Amino acid sequence: MTIRLRAHHLLCMLTFAGKGYTPAFVEAYKAIINRLNDGEAIKLVDGPDDICVPMLNDPTCHCHNESVRGRDQLAARDIGLLLFGKPLSVGPLRLSDEDIAKLRSAFQDGSIRQACTGCEWYELCTGIAQTDFRGCRLRSPL
Repeated sequence: MTIRLRAHHLLCMLTFAGKGYTPAFVEAYKAIINRLNDGEAIKLVDGPDDICVPMLNDPTCHCHNESVRGRDQLAARDIGLLLFGKPLSVGPLRLSDEDIAKLRSAFQDGSIRQACTGCEWYELCTGIAQTDFRGCRLRSPL
């Protein structure tokens, strides 16, 4: 199978430590992280993804908002330039342990966090990055 992810969730997954919008959201996110840790492939999508699914029936769901699409565009640019020398585009994506290490380093120094500006989770994620991602569920780089 393939995990469908939007670009800004590639940043969110770096600091996911088991917190989220609802219990159902958290449980679904844990399952996705486990699948990523098992090496499942990623398909980058434009719009709501597998992480969004538990939220999509909520009338206040922000997953379709233009502001979130803007986060995706910024994340696709910054992550793509860091890892591949060009912005990410929709389609298949594989992240190695080395890629995750690069992403975490750039996340810590703030160079790929423009998409995070104004996010309600910003401070939580900053704190996690400052502790070298201790407690995160995404596998640690080798």
